[in-house]
Amino acid sequence: MSRQILDKIEYLVLLVSEFAARSRVSEAEAYRYLRKYGALALCSKHYNIMHTLSVEENIQTLRDYCQRRGGRL
Repeated sequence: MSRQILDKIEYLVLLVSEFAARSRVSEAEAYRYLRKYGALALCSKHYNIMHTLSVEENIQTLRDYCQRRGGRL
């Protein structure tokens, strides 16, 4: 596996973990929620931009994105 793919995976895991902690849910619940509302696909597609921003900013972006699509966390 290339280093670029590993970096993307590590970053997605970090975002799920941080989202879970800030939303007070388990990492599994956070993963399912982010996947259900398309946020993981968004992160994967825009990784090159997102990884340059702060984790706090990205977590808020994910929260807003999911809420616009019907999420309630």
